[in-house]
Amino acid sequence: MCKCADVKCFNICDRPDSVISLIQVQTKIRTFAHLHNCISKKMILVTGATGFLGSEVARQLVLQGERIRCTKRGTSKLPALLAPYADNIEWVEADLMDIFALENALDGITQVYNCAAFVSLRQSDKEPMILTNVTGTGNLANLCLEKNIRLVHVSSVAAVGEAKPGELINEKHHLDQATEHDGYAISKLESEMEVWRGVAEGLDAVIVNPSMIIGPNAGVEGSGALFEMIRKGFKYYTNGSMGFVDVQDVAKCMIGLMNSNIHSERFIISAENPNYKDLTAEIAENFGIKPPATLAKPWMMELAWRGAAFASLFTGKAPAIDKTSAQAASVHRDFDNSKIRKAIPIEFKPLQQSIKEVCAALKK
Repeated sequence: MCKCADVKCFNICDRPDSVISLIQVQTKIRTFAHLHNCISKKMILVTGATGFLGSEVARQLVLQGERIRCTKRGTSKLPALLAPYADNIEWVEADLMDIFALENALDGITQVYNCAAFVSLRQSDKEPMILTNVTGTGNLANLCLEKNIRLVHVSSVAAVGEAKPGELINEKHHLDQATEHDGYAISKLESEMEVWRGVAEGLDAVIVNPSMIIGPNAGVEGSGALFEMIRKGFKYYTNGSMGFVDVQDVAKCMIGLMNSNIHSERFIISAENPNYKDLTAEIAENFGIKPPATLAKPWMMELAWRGAAFASLFTGKAPAIDKTSAQAASVHRDFDNSKIRKAIPIEFKPLQQSIKEVCAALKK
């Protein structure tokens, strides 16, 4: 009896009474073969699939004909991006902190894309964010190791260190945890350490460190907040620069790495390193408005984050800018993407095109 279907294999010569016709036999053989192929095919889990990046990873996998399962929380709304593919996705409720639900979600899985993360600018969320991201990643790494599942883990350039002035930041630069105070960066660094621990024990894993991810489905959250702020007439720019990358390219890189023979490596995923003056001007041009024309000096950014923190006490909402992002706005963080370009065939979408798509989505 085949393990993947209640179909018995037999020889037609065993049935001289011809109760089962040759056509019926052929049909059953075809059915048996089809089901057997399905069972032997890889099964993929995407965590954090209701989020900006996770939903794009899931979309691309479905379009490639993959069988996927996606995790969500009980209170999560399914993303509109995945609505057209509802019949191709198996959704399960599982939190990385719930090891039993996570173990059930991993049943029959051969590959995992870990896009789940707790992200917050609230100072009060710093310790819970670190605990959640690190413990959750540790739980997933342990189970993937136990079940012999290949893992692509999403970290961030926030977990990558600084380069010398004038040099590009690459994968060999490591964050100095002793001097780092940003809760998100710490959570991402320590989460990476959980994956590296698993790798040392035999886990088959790759880590990606995306820079600032943009795309039309971000809405007005995360990177989308910058676009919305400029659309509403924000007049300031800063002297800093940062790496940016389209969400579709991040997903392509993750899938390319998953399907490669590469393991035990980290990859910066970044397309271009625009300065904020040029970036904000490009965004404004696509909205058909005047670009920000006033330089926000460091002391002004200091006032901005303090004011945002004070306002959040009354609004109950997360501050629009925190101390770390305010200080980073005047710093040049330019990234080297040569390692990922050598590892897999990827041509990054021009940032100009990505900006155009984001602005068009926000104008609707």
